[in-house]
Amino acid sequence: LLYERHGEPAAVVQLKDLEVPKLGDSDVHVKMLAAPINPADINMIQGTYPLLSPLPAVGGNEGVGEVLEVGRCVTALKPGDWVIPADAGLGTWRTRGLFPEEMLLKVPSDIPVLCAATLSVNPCTAFRVLADFESLAPGDSVIQNAANSGVGQAVIQIARASGIKTINVVRDRPDLPKLVERLMALGADHVVTEEMLRKPEMKDIFKSIPRPRLALNCVGGKSTTEMLRHLQPKGTMVTYGGMAKQPVMVPVSAFIFRDVRLRGFWMTQWRKDHAQDQGSVAGMMDALCQLIRRGQLTAPACTEVPLQDYRAALEASMKPFVSSKQILLL
Repeated sequence: LLYERHGEPAAVVQLKDLEVPKLGDSDVHVKMLAAPINPADINMIQGTYPLLSPLPAVGGNEGVGEVLEVGRCVTALKPGDWVIPADAGLGTWRTRGLFPEEMLLKVPSDIPVLCAATLSVNPCTAFRVLADFESLAPGDSVIQNAANSGVGQAVIQIARASGIKTINVVRDRPDLPKLVERLMALGADHVVTEEMLRKPEMKDIFKSIPRPRLALNCVGGKSTTEMLRHLQPKGTMVTYGGMAKQPVMVPVSAFIFRDVRLRGFWMTQWRKDHAQDQGSVAGMMDALCQLIRRGQLTAPACTEVPLQDYRAALEASMKPFVSSKQILLL
């Protein structure tokens, strides 16, 4: 799926037939199996993301493929292995691809294909924001907005596996009870709407669990200000997205009297910073694959779409209140 200019995805993305180039010594020929449509993919096509691929570009930053053949200098991969992108910008919305070995990470092929296809962005983000900003112990709590997003669903499950309680904020919507039920089934401790954050009933939650030391923000605007109220003094709020497209507003009192910390996180930057530190990348991947094998981390709610229906999938992924990730089957 190729785009030659930036713009609205359904208008600029086209399905094209291309020849697979000749296999080079360090190349890996991959048959792609499945690739999701993430918000960052949409922003890259629109031209609004801080990281843009040179045009013409193949869409998609995430997915899983099977190795078909390898160049004679390739040592770490062999035919039959499953691989995911080592970095953003790979262009995963394709049936076949030829990639340099260092652009791929091997993953176990005994995990479900949808888990592998959605492994490198959302679960990694969830893993890092839980691990890198506050040292949380079993019994501690975190609060997060956009709890029904891919990252939100992964945060609930990873926290649950570590004994950490989650307070999950979602927007009010027509099918709210169904969404609450789904998040509770994943292991959410509390699910509240943004409106409830302002209500005195929030105090009842903190009778049974401590106030959070960590808040995870992927929305911005009013949602952020309301979450901050419930953060412990000296707590940290990490912003990793801005779906409301509004700034993060913080009352002066939160800084002076409660000394809260505001941090940011971008998975792409983390990968750049740790490019030479293969141990930390492998450690994170192993931990996530272990959780998947033990049934403690599942793929987000997915809608599987054949490649030729890509336009419908692109449009569906941009609708409001989407709780299902569109996955292209390749």
